Amino acid sequence: MIIINKSGYLKYKNLKFRCALGKSGIKKKTREGDNVTPKGVYKILKVFYRKDRIKEIKAPFKKIKITKKIGWCDDVKSKYYNKQISLPTSLSHEKLHRNDNIYDIICVINYNINPTVVNKGSAIFLHIKKGNYKNTRGCVALKKNHLLKLLASIKKNTKIKII
Repeated sequence: MIIINKSGYLKYKNLKFRCALGKSGIKKKTREGDNVTPKGVYKILKVFYRKDRIKEIKAPFKKIKITKKIGWCDDVKSKYYNKQISLPTSLSHEKLHRNDNIYDIICVINYNINPTVVNKGSAIFLHIKKGNYKNTRGCVALKKNHLLKLLASIKKNTKIKII
C-alpha cells in the first residue's frame, strides 16, 4: 500500500518521496474548489502522459497519450463532471495538454468517480510537482523521476492511503 501523509511524504515499500499536497491539507473533501487532498483509500485507474515529453513509461495501468483535445470536466452543472472530455468545449474544464510540465504524467485516482457526486470534487490526480513542492488544488504532486519510479514499482491493485 502507498501511504501519503500530511507531512508531505509518500511511502511505498522501501521508497520514500517528498510530495506536494492541497493548499488546505489532507482532510475530508467537502466540495469542488476547497483545495483539500481527500483523506481515504484509493486506487489508480489509468495514466495519461505526454508522449512528446515522456519517452517511456512503465506502469501496470491503461496508458493514454495526452493530446490537445483532451480535457477533464470540473463543471458542476454538467453530466460529464469529473470525467475526461473532448476539447474544445464550453464546459468548465482543465486542459490536460499544458505548456508547463505538471501534467506530463497524470495518474487518475478513483476519488468521486463511481458514483460521481456533483460538487464533491474533481480531478484528483497524482502528477508532477510545480516548483519547490508548491501546494496543489487537491492533487498529490511528485518529482517526475519519483513518479516514474513509483509507477514502475507498483502493481495494478496497489492501494493509495491518504492519511
